[in-house]
Amino acid sequence: MRPKADLEPAVSVGEPTAGAPASAAAPETGRRRPRAARRRIRRLTTRDRLVITVLLGLPLLFTFVLVWATTLASVGLSFTNWDGIGSAKFVGIDNYKELFTNYPPFATAIWHNLLWLGFLALVATPLGLLFAVLLDRKIRFGRFYQSALYLPVVLSLAVIGFISQLIFARDDGILNTLLGTTGPGQHPVDWIGDPHINIWVVLVMAGWRHAGYVMVLYLAGLKGVDPSLKEAAAIDGANARQTFFRVVFPVMRPVNIIVGVITVIEALRAFDIVYAINGGTNGLELLSVLITDNIIGEASRIGFGSAIAVVLLLISVGCIVAYCMTELREEKS
Repeated sequence: MRPKADLEPAVSVGEPTAGAPASAAAPETGRRRPRAARRRIRRLTTRDRLVITVLLGLPLLFTFVLVWATTLASVGLSFTNWDGIGSAKFVGIDNYKELFTNYPPFATAIWHNLLWLGFLALVATPLGLLFAVLLDRKIRFGRFYQSALYLPVVLSLAVIGFISQLIFARDDGILNTLLGTTGPGQHPVDWIGDPHINIWVVLVMAGWRHAGYVMVLYLAGLKGVDPSLKEAAAIDGANARQTFFRVVFPVMRPVNIIVGVITVIEALRAFDIVYAINGGTNGLELLSVLITDNIIGEASRIGFGSAIAVVLLLISVGCIVAYCMTELREEKS
């Protein structure tokens, strides 16, 4: 005879018992888990707030003091006549009037800065893009070529200025020696002293450095292009040139914006290479040189130099904003 316990119906653990509501047997952990997860979110402590304040506050403070405060100070000083010692005298827009009407180096400096910008944008930047495209094809000794082309970027423009003197000096320069024009009775070319030639010599040296910088940026952009896009273009019958200009180059729009902004900045802040060659005179006048000569030179015309700095600021901001708006408008369209 079977025991009485064996005759009773077995009740599984996961099933509800008779008379008990089904909801009571359902596990409660599923509904309570989000609340428990929310409870585990720890609020920021006083130490956390202090660390965040220091990490964010100090960079913002330095940026404001070293960038925005000095910019606003230059704008304010441009309306004054101040030599840096006595009290500043408000003169209104007299500095700007003199700058545009009675200061001949100003027009020459603006032309040289615009020429610098055009050379970097139309010659050095496409050359750097060409180098990047060639190196992206994994040619033989590609690493060596990449290092050699990037080497000028490591050097400062002041050092490149001294190298320019060694190469283009009139009497003992390397170029004139190779051309055989340094002997007695010869007429060597004064590459640096001739105001009609020296600006182009400096542009070649500055472009030599800028091309390596642009090459690295575009090389990084090319590495990020999806290979399937090139394969799809090849399937559609596009050749290498069509694939690059109609598929690859538009995809690198963020890199194009960065290169454009850097080109404008490099062209308008150029200073050290011409100052190392001849002090930024005799055909190498730039706006940055005029600012330096007026503010820290013998004249100590801080107000007048600040007016030139404001003009340079407006040109820089105008070029960058116009370029970025054009790129963004094309991207939206």
